[in-house]
Amino acid sequence: MHSAPPVQKYVFIGVALLVFTGITVAANKFHFAVPLAITVALIIALAKGSMVAAVFMHLSHERKWIYGALLLTVAFFLVLMAIPIFTIMDTIGTHKPPFAVERPSH
Repeated sequence: MHSAPPVQKYVFIGVALLVFTGITVAANKFHFAVPLAITVALIIALAKGSMVAAVFMHLSHERKWIYGALLLTVAFFLVLMAIPIFTIMDTIGTHKPPFAVERPSH
């Protein structure tokens, strides 16, 4: 038999999400440079998303699955980063650029 989760935790996370939503609206009023604006937005989204995933989706008790998904994500990331390198590996050490641009003759 499962015990009911404490409602206090859900209320705390709900209030924290409301606070972070207010921070999001307040950050919109500042005119940051684009890289800083993206960084601030990603930090806020990461904080809100991790709270929702950990508490409301009950992922805080699924460590083995989380680490497995993280490992799979890293593996796919490395494969996707390696694909462009593999496309030019046969031209390394040659004087010809990998993508030759033809110039029109006059």
